[in-house]
Amino acid sequence: MATTASITLASDIMPNFGSYTKSMTLTEAGTTVDIAETTGYARRQLSAASKVDLVTMANLIVGEDTSGLSHKIFIKNIGYKDITDKSTGVKVYINSVEVGVLYGGDWMLCPVVASDNEDIEVEPLTDDTVVLEWVMFYKGA
Repeated sequence: MATTASITLASDIMPNFGSYTKSMTLTEAGTTVDIAETTGYARRQLSAASKVDLVTMANLIVGEDTSGLSHKIFIKNIGYKDITDKSTGVKVYINSVEVGVLYGGDWMLCPVVASDNEDIEVEPLTDDTVVLEWVMFYKGA
């Protein structure tokens, strides 16, 4: 069964924009073959302003050459105890490169090329408690 992602963008601050809706099927790199494996949907609670591994790639793709693979990661900052604090941000790193900050309620879905020693890491901006929801789709060995 295929995994799909959809997004709708609507804005009243851009003249003549209206809206934009797109969907995609998550597939292996360069093919129409559905991505077949997932880490499962998980939550990670963070309470210190220090970098930690969210996804340890070596646990998913042991010894595999991943240069031609197309993994996908979804991460959402859901806040803490049903409070979504827009001032509580979490930096996201892929292969040790900062790709952005997810503030309360923010989310991202992006492709990932990573190998055994290149993890997906997160780092809260403060010591305030925050919870991330995440799932990774990948082609395993």
